Amino acid sequence: MGAIAYLDRVNISIAGQAVALEFHLSNQQLGWVFSAFIAGYAAFQTPGGWLCDRFGPRAVLTLGVLWWGVFTSLITVLSPSLAAPVLALIAIRFMLGMGEAVVYPASNCIVAAWVPDHERGIANGLIFAGTGFGAGITPPLVTYLMVNYGWRSSFWVSSAIGLVAGLVWYSIARDRPSQHPWVRLGELPAPEALKRKAAKTDWGAILRNRNLLAVTFSYFCYGYEAYIFFSWFFIYLNSARGLNLKQSSYYTMLPFLAMAVASPLGGWISDRIVRGFGKRAGRCYFAAAAIGFSAVFLALGTQAAAPQLASVVLAGGAGALYLSQSCFWSMSADIGKSSAGAVSGVMNMGGQIGGAITASLTPALAGHFGWTTPFLVAAGLTAAGALAWLPVKPAEE
Repeated sequence: MGAIAYLDRVNISIAGQAVALEFHLSNQQLGWVFSAFIAGYAAFQTPGGWLCDRFGPRAVLTLGVLWWGVFTSLITVLSPSLAAPVLALIAIRFMLGMGEAVVYPASNCIVAAWVPDHERGIANGLIFAGTGFGAGITPPLVTYLMVNYGWRSSFWVSSAIGLVAGLVWYSIARDRPSQHPWVRLGELPAPEALKRKAAKTDWGAILRNRNLLAVTFSYFCYGYEAYIFFSWFFIYLNSARGLNLKQSSYYTMLPFLAMAVASPLGGWISDRIVRGFGKRAGRCYFAAAAIGFSAVFLALGTQAAAPQLASVVLAGGAGALYLSQSCFWSMSADIGKSSAGAVSGVMNMGGQIGGAITASLTPALAGHFGWTTPFLVAAGLTAAGALAWLPVKPAEE
């Protein structure tokens, strides 16, 4: 589901130049369209998390998939003759973001209900490998469909894949182990745990939690860097580095493949460190180190003269960033407990605000100062995000 969510959000960054050409959009206007998705996604993180806590991730995610299937394909019916096509594009992408907002709060509810805390690193790592896989297959898939069938076909295919996956999800998934027919009696938790009801969401306690505020700031910085790859990397390679359409589609895959490998690897390493040295070392210090290395790779990548080498180094930055991904979600489940959906929604809202800013700010910085500047700004913010992990103290301490 995570892979399909990223297929549906990254497709427009690959088809973006064709969309801009047809609707007569500037790069800045295209950036607004990119940001509209992230704004809707950010705005509905916390409500989406609350809905998952209240009604269960199975039903909420199913409805979310149906929603985003509709709005993924809706862009294809727009006509360039509209009086203000950019406003219609912004509205559709905002609504798509609303639907996708439930994906990761739902996943965190599933992890909190199904996975012991010392195994949540690898569980979240596997889930977020879908991010890299979905975003990684998008460039060649969308490029192929665009070249052979036009850019609209890529949105139809993305929508269809999502709708089928939603039906599979609803038929297989359950909110808790006790509800699943495949779970054996001996695998269930103690009877008293099964009877325990979810606590009422205490928003005051959530918003005052210093650990959550620090992690949310770090995720804001994380999102700022990540969305340069999701929104602008293909266009950067094509227009700034001089690669043709086919070359750009292949080299754009590198950061996303690095994310797909790094997410479960980082989760596995984090869990091993937790078992050996405790949660603070395995979650906080490991996340700080990984994010710090990402900032270094990002800064070095801007200095590489050859576009191929720059792609590889920048992909290393994306991979290092995603080594820390499971730490964020494991920590939010640790903080949130029975309110894991709401807590992770608050944290992910911070990340998406960072993404919304970079989607619009990147072309402005590139237009005024050149393409090196957006990456250096992202590297500086990423370094600040690494430092934010140092004062965080998990529940065990």
